[in-house]
Amino acid sequence: MAKRKTKPIVAVVGRPNVGKSTLFNALAGENISIVKDTPGITRDRIYADITWLDKTFTMIDTGGIEPDSKDIILSQMRAQAEIAMETADVIIFLVDVKQGLVDADSKVADMLRRSHKPVVLVVNKVDSFEKYMADVYEFYNLGIGDPHPISAVNRLGLGDMLEEVVSYFPDECSEEEEDDRTRVAIVGKPNVGKSSLINKLLGENRLIVSDIAGTTRDAVDTEITYNGKEYVFIDTAGLRRKNKIKEDLERFMIVRTVGAVERADVVVMMIDAVEGVTEQDAKIAGIAHDRGKAVIIVVNKWDAVEKDDKTIYRFTEKVRDTLAYMPYAEMLFVSAKTGQRLPKLFETIDMVSENHAMRVSTGVLNEIMAEAVAMQQPPSDKGKRLRLYYITQVSVKPPTFVIFVNDKELMHFSYTRYIENQIRETFGFKGTPLRFIIRERKEKEQ
Repeated sequence: MAKRKTKPIVAVVGRPNVGKSTLFNALAGENISIVKDTPGITRDRIYADITWLDKTFTMIDTGGIEPDSKDIILSQMRAQAEIAMETADVIIFLVDVKQGLVDADSKVADMLRRSHKPVVLVVNKVDSFEKYMADVYEFYNLGIGDPHPISAVNRLGLGDMLEEVVSYFPDECSEEEEDDRTRVAIVGKPNVGKSSLINKLLGENRLIVSDIAGTTRDAVDTEITYNGKEYVFIDTAGLRRKNKIKEDLERFMIVRTVGAVERADVVVMMIDAVEGVTEQDAKIAGIAHDRGKAVIIVVNKWDAVEKDDKTIYRFTEKVRDTLAYMPYAEMLFVSAKTGQRLPKLFETIDMVSENHAMRVSTGVLNEIMAEAVAMQQPPSDKGKRLRLYYITQVSVKPPTFVIFVNDKELMHFSYTRYIENQIRETFGFKGTPLRFIIRERKEKEQ
């Protein structure tokens, strides 16, 4: 049985101006995971995928704090610490050697200590280890372990810090055994009906429910059996927080979503039919798209919408328009309240999950490509024409293909999209994104 690999989540907590974003940038470098070619979405850099040696993890910035008054700083740091404790596998607590140990640091350290999550204490702005070491030792007083001196700006000490961070990652060998159950994350804005959906699925089928013990994050996993097949639903509906600050709430929701999506195969993106599709929906769905997951857009509360014969058509068009970067996503109109079309949800989950893991033989792929090239000539530039030599599928979840060409520069996004459409025409691949990697091979290597 294959093991399920999920990326660990590392969250950064710290006061204003201690250098959280500098650290973020130093680690993420240029390859920030906020994918640039997702049109129509400007996302704050709340998360980035980071690879160090052979370990990859998702790093989360728990939020900027507006330096206002000491009380506000402390309450916002507490909110950050809460986000971190709830979603992360490891927490980096960032402090500043030049500002020294501050009261707010001690209070947050107490919270973190009680969370029983691994915390790595990192002292930033240590531009010279000789000069500042005595000041670094002061942070032992926080009582959360050894302080690790770094300078994010000069990239000093980052290796030692990361070594400490990854030492807390779950052991590859002790990962949950893959049990071949489809994992489905239910995501969407607060109050869109995520919990009602799960409750309805549970209630209707008189299911054996058990919260699975030992899941590292606090998203609640629910086992649901339908037609003899088991599914695990990951719910992100834990937003029962009385939070005054809307930005915090939105950030919290995005962080929760990243955590849930990371562990899922299929993402059910819920949209409120009454409210219609919003910019916030586009942000949430964008996370599933960036992460290459199979996606089903579920329009909930459809029973509450006044309808004529064009309603579904108009609504579909609006959703497709707002989520233009994911034309592959399947769409369902349901009511979690009445249970309308919920059995169709399981059928759709099975279908997109199969497509997400589908492999196509190299021979067939090359036939499709040869035919596509014959029908529409590849682009050329300054007398040089693009040549496509060979295509092969290198992985699944999502299906990923490598195309060998004579010149990467000539392989425009639109031509890649054209090849993708030809492949989809033959195999459907409904509900799953496809990834393409373009490799160059010089003429003489042929």
